[in-house]
Amino acid sequence: MEAQALEHERRLATAQGGEALKHAIAAAELYMQAAGKAEIPEDRKRFRRKFAELISLGERLKANNEGSRTAAVAAPRLPTPESTRPLTTAEKTIVLRASRLHGNIFRPWESAPGLEKAPDGQIPVYNDPSPFSLSLEQQAIFAGWRRPAELPGAKNGDNEEECLAPLMEAQADMDLAQDLATDCSVVASLCAAARLLGPTQDSLLGSLMIPFDHEKKRPAISQSGQYIFRMYFNGCWRSVSIDDRLPASKTDRTLFVVDRRNPRLIWPALMEKAYLKIRGGYDFPGSNSGTDLHALTGWIPEQIFLQSDDIELDEIWNRVKKSYDNGNAILTLGTGNILPEEEKVLGLVKEHDYAVVDLKQEDGSRLLRIKNPWVDSLIWTGVGSSATLKTHTVGSTSDESPNQFWMAFEDVLQHFDSLYVNWNPALFSHREDHHFKWDMCDKTEELVYTHNPQYSISSPSDNPIWVLLSRHWQDGELDILRQRKAEKDRGSDSLATVSKQLGFTALALYTTPQPGTRVPLLDSSRRQAQTPYVDSPNTLLRYTPTPHTPQTLVVTQTELPLVTYSFTLSFFSLNPLTITPAQHRHAFNIPLTGAWTRRTAGGSASHPSYFTNPQYSLTLTSPSAVSLVLSTSSRDIPVHVALVFSPPLTTTNYPSQQQSHQPQHQPPRRVTSLSGRDILCSSTEYHLGCTSASSPVLDPGTYTIMLSTYEPGQLAPYTLLVSTDCAGTTIKPIPSDGAGRLRTLLPPLPPNPSHQQYSQPTGPTRLRARLYPSRLIRLNLLATQSPTHNNNRHITAARISLDLGTGPHRTLLTTSHDGEFADAVMGLRTREVDVDGPEAERRGGLWVVWEEIGRGGGEGGGGSSLGLGGAESGGTAGGGGNGVQIEVLSDGEVDVGGWERAEED
Repeated sequence: MEAQALEHERRLATAQGGEALKHAIAAAELYMQAAGKAEIPEDRKRFRRKFAELISLGERLKANNEGSRTAAVAAPRLPTPESTRPLTTAEKTIVLRASRLHGNIFRPWESAPGLEKAPDGQIPVYNDPSPFSLSLEQQAIFAGWRRPAELPGAKNGDNEEECLAPLMEAQADMDLAQDLATDCSVVASLCAAARLLGPTQDSLLGSLMIPFDHEKKRPAISQSGQYIFRMYFNGCWRSVSIDDRLPASKTDRTLFVVDRRNPRLIWPALMEKAYLKIRGGYDFPGSNSGTDLHALTGWIPEQIFLQSDDIELDEIWNRVKKSYDNGNAILTLGTGNILPEEEKVLGLVKEHDYAVVDLKQEDGSRLLRIKNPWVDSLIWTGVGSSATLKTHTVGSTSDESPNQFWMAFEDVLQHFDSLYVNWNPALFSHREDHHFKWDMCDKTEELVYTHNPQYSISSPSDNPIWVLLSRHWQDGELDILRQRKAEKDRGSDSLATVSKQLGFTALALYTTPQPGTRVPLLDSSRRQAQTPYVDSPNTLLRYTPTPHTPQTLVVTQTELPLVTYSFTLSFFSLNPLTITPAQHRHAFNIPLTGAWTRRTAGGSASHPSYFTNPQYSLTLTSPSAVSLVLSTSSRDIPVHVALVFSPPLTTTNYPSQQQSHQPQHQPPRRVTSLSGRDILCSSTEYHLGCTSASSPVLDPGTYTIMLSTYEPGQLAPYTLLVSTDCAGTTIKPIPSDGAGRLRTLLPPLPPNPSHQQYSQPTGPTRLRARLYPSRLIRLNLLATQSPTHNNNRHITAARISLDLGTGPHRTLLTTSHDGEFADAVMGLRTREVDVDGPEAERRGGLWVVWEEIGRGGGEGGGGSSLGLGGAESGGTAGGGGNGVQIEVLSDGEVDVGGWERAEED
């Protein structure tokens, strides 16, 4: 039944005359039936309220004259949907805290507030204590704050009604203009909305201003001089109270908006003053008219970027023209950074807002009547316009409107940057508001969505959904704007750069593998819709949902400068929606921070230093899938993450009684060699700034996470988010090679192993050196060589190992690369082993064995990536003429002997 009523409301939104009346009555009857059958008290109350609204609307539709376009503009308005969702305690706190702005408190509008009265019932003169700042240019001509009767041109006489009526009574067509105020966006907004704010039966002003004379369809004179405006900002409708004092001027310049057809009309100036109160003062540093109209009227703002490559001209014109004619859209325009010489040629002002005061289509042309809100107006001089630079003084009643001009829609797209459309929220029957606080994340997480607000949205139909994101204003933003405005005035910057200092926000919509879950990072393959990043406080996402399929909405940002923000998300639809915070895909989420440093930035697996990259030990106590999200603040550095099997602990083959010496708690061990079968999951490739990987369900056990950049030496901080479904998940950083260990260098390898003293008749060259541990110690071996050392000499492959004893009865304790020969430029490492010094002596000693295969290229033999070099290389401690450095990493002291030839197996 409710669905049927919603369908009639949807049709009502676009119908006129008798058709509209029919849908209003049908919807009202259905809501009354629904109220009678509703079991939940809140639903009964909601249905009855909808019934009353639609009956009232039907009566107005019945009495309304039909036929003309003027009647359509003045037609009774549809009921505006309100969010009936109960707010959480946290949301109520957010809304209340957002009431404080620039030293004032703007309380949420719960009901129409009364004007202040004295205890004795007298009406005192109201003086607003709030300060209103002025710019230096404004201060130069400022003559003080004056009440309407004190302003130039005020009438005096015995007939009070005759004297005061012009203050609130507008002509049929107001001609509002801006002079020395710096609020072109505000005045352009008032000009564009004038047809909806003027003296009509359903004037928007009647719901926005107190006192208001509904019988005369205009604002009433306040006996105390106090006026209260209802404005929408910082998450809700709020009360803005001002007095009627306006800034007077010492000259014929004006500091507030005036009507050139009726200079005494003050309600536009009062509305302007109330808005400037919430924006910081008359030295207004700038905004855009879409934002201003949203605050002034509550209508939904949309910014259409006219220079976008994918703009659809016909689609925009058709939907905007229809809603404009029905009185459901307010249009304004904004220019970009036009060069000074172009300003004169085109008659357009850079970074300036204009009002659209009419639309028409004739002789195949689509035309907009555009108004420059300035008193001294540059107006367009292009094709189809006879405009010139003219000066029009305040008070003129000329009908020529020299500050207005017609422009073809195609020319608008060429010369303006943005079309701002403010839509009547009554086009929708349902609204749901969600308020949230957002603490800005660390710079390393700006490229991923791990801290971003995300919501799951499900609709029972494919009716369109509009989502409006509104950033709450706060004092810190005004300070930034004023500072940057001062730089611009000094000629060091432009307003385009000013706005960038406030940062950018956007909305993105995704499908997810598990509906209703969070999105870890940008994934274009699953992204359904995306708004442009805008510096405006508002951004609008319009999309068509997939019925009964939850989709995830992500709030994104870049360069927001303050530490904490609060926002409101408003969802507009023709049917009820199911909206909840999106849930994490996994139950347990562990963030880790670190950095690639000069010691740990090892580069990709194609570099010998790969295994020096940061590694973490991940232990699962129960089966679980694993998700990894890696990000860095260095957006131009490619990064990679992999999850691999951890190396098992290697022990000696000592008698069982020796095993009791092994530590009970083993520290995490680094991965020092890797093959394809060891990789459980990894990011598909190196991505700039961020990447992710997900594994299937893994068995309980210990695994290793490896993080890398593409090139060695790329230094950057990072954040790693590890997500699992295992409550007993533990993660520990794995120390780098030699961390906390004694490093004992072996003597340099001989400069020429092919010498008969060391070489074998056939097979690999095999050398060995004796180790002398004094007690039970844990150790491993590490062999490295610079890849640039003696590039003309190379070893094809090498291997390093640790043997217990010699001859045919020796025991292999550990070896590099699982016993395979490998390119030593990549680094040769053995796994850790526990060895007992006295026991090793009894069993033939502990030996480091070095083996190499083949040499080629260059003088004196051979070449591989690990060339042993020639005599001319010289010897360095622990490195030898071949550039190889072999060291023992141990938790106790160990002595080393010299190199000798090793016998064959």
